[in-house]
Amino acid sequence: MDWRAMPSLHSLRAFAAVAETKNLSAAGRQLNVTHAAVSQQVRALEAHFGCALIAREGRGVALTPEGEQLNRGVQSGFETILETVEHMMGSNAERPLNVSTTPTFAVSWLMPRISDFRCKHPEIQLSINPTAEVVDMEPGGVDLCIRYGPGQWSGLETELLVASNYVVVGARCLVGDAPDFKPEDLLQFPWLQELGTNELAIWLNGQGVVPDKKLNVTHLPGYLILDGLRRGYGITAMSRVFLQSEIEAGTLRVLFEDLKSEGYHIVTRPGIQRQPARDFIRWLRSMRDAEQTC
Repeated sequence: MDWRAMPSLHSLRAFAAVAETKNLSAAGRQLNVTHAAVSQQVRALEAHFGCALIAREGRGVALTPEGEQLNRGVQSGFETILETVEHMMGSNAERPLNVSTTPTFAVSWLMPRISDFRCKHPEIQLSINPTAEVVDMEPGGVDLCIRYGPGQWSGLETELLVASNYVVVGARCLVGDAPDFKPEDLLQFPWLQELGTNELAIWLNGQGVVPDKKLNVTHLPGYLILDGLRRGYGITAMSRVFLQSEIEAGTLRVLFEDLKSEGYHIVTRPGIQRQPARDFIRWLRSMRDAEQTC
């Protein structure tokens, strides 16, 4: 390796922090240096490559095309270094397995089954983070996510865990037994929406419906949406798999159904997963396969 052709590691580290935070001051706080020191390191990199890597954007910065190119390589390199350091120090093996999933999936699918995993793997410390927010899957952080969608997310590896259509549904005590609704008819009902999501606006936009007044929407954690839905406090849009028994019983009524091939997926970063993550994924597959054969 020609080390003389390599820019300073300090400069690359400063650039990586700027690319992550999109702000010189925030990058400085992460590195415990002044924003002026960070700016100097980035300028040194720009002089080395002979091109601009960042550009001012509002109160922060944005990466230029050359900056984006450099960032892909720098981030990959630092992630590999961090994984190696954590492995050698033993911290990676000792930290809890960090799983991120939506609140609705956590309360409706994962928690009713998690005791089986605890019995089979008592040696694994488990940390479950139920959130609707998209999380960064960085080394040393979240090990795997369980998310709803088509499963085609750039830069990540996915595997279908639970296939399910997406439905707009309401309690029969709220929506009654009237003939088929039109999409715009649903504007008359109160809506229940999971915190951190925007299913209502997305669904209405997909149906070509433009509300002529402010909608009656209550934002709730996923587990409260299920309770409110059953009590007739509002209609909602969610995965059908969690409501199937009540739909079949007739207490909940499907108003619209999206027949796209989507579902909940196991999402991981590319590469070899650490052993606790591999054990958890193997257990998830066993739960899926057992239910598919029933």
